Amino acid sequence: MLKITRKVEYALIALSQMQMKGDDSLTSVKEISRQNDIPYELLAKTMQLLARAEIVEAVKGPHGGYQIIKDPTDIKMTTFFEIIEGPIGFMDCYFDSNCDQIHTCSIRTPIQRINDSIRDMFNNISLNDITRSV
Repeated sequence: MLKITRKVEYALIALSQMQMKGDDSLTSVKEISRQNDIPYELLAKTMQLLARAEIVEAVKGPHGGYQIIKDPTDIKMTTFFEIIEGPIGFMDCYFDSNCDQIHTCSIRTPIQRINDSIRDMFNNISLNDITRSV
């Protein structure tokens, strides 16, 4: 079953909350964690991934936190998923060809078509489409 992981879910919640606060506001991991009942340690690691990908910026200090630095409209969901969880693929052979059955597999091509369709769909959805406030 295709399912969004908790890390992706928590990242989306955090970014949505940060968007609601505004461009210049800083939001702490503690604040997001407390308000949304999200495990602090997992959210902190997830926010570090987003900072390394230059989606958010970490501001240190007693009144520090995170702020969004990349326009969420410019980030496609495929890219976002892969920043958090790595390559999107139903089967390992989509991104790793070390399978012993790769040359005789009868389902690889149809599964790749499904995977390509899902990637195309996510490439047409921006992060802003998911996280913008209503």
